[in-house]
Amino acid sequence: MHPGSRSRRLALAGLLALLPGGAWAGDTTVARVDAGPATVILSLQRREISVERDGMRFGPWPVAVGAPESPTPRGTFAVLAKTINPLYESTSTGVVHRAVGAASPLGERWIGFLSSGGDDYGIHGTPRPVWVERREAVSHGCVRMLNADVKALYDLVDVGTPVLIRD
Repeated sequence: MHPGSRSRRLALAGLLALLPGGAWAGDTTVARVDAGPATVILSLQRREISVERDGMRFGPWPVAVGAPESPTPRGTFAVLAKTINPLYESTSTGVVHRAVGAASPLGERWIGFLSSGGDDYGIHGTPRPVWVERREAVSHGCVRMLNADVKALYDLVDVGTPVLIRD
């Protein structure tokens, strides 16, 4: 699942503005910051994510990943934006879902790491924890986490933090 074009426009506008303090409307963090010695590491094979920071490892936490027809991209990326209680806009219909928080299709946190071809990819929560608990491949390329876990991850990373996604 991806936040829609409205969220993407806000994030991109904020990145261009490089606001001091990293704040933007909708609680989206968009300014560049010194990420420090942290790295997000996602293992697609194990379907788990962790953070290495200052010689310590946080996690791993279970995740659900992209379905075979819409896989999670592999490679090295960086956190582009962080949003608390993001709004979800369907990439296929353009409908904005008004639910926010735990009931939202994006859960309580969004950590965007790639915007490509009109699609945004990120790490986010979910109202369907069973998919994460089973470590399913069900999303449109995003990485789904339990809401409590994505909150912990969110607090450990900054805009600019490297995101390593590997097999």
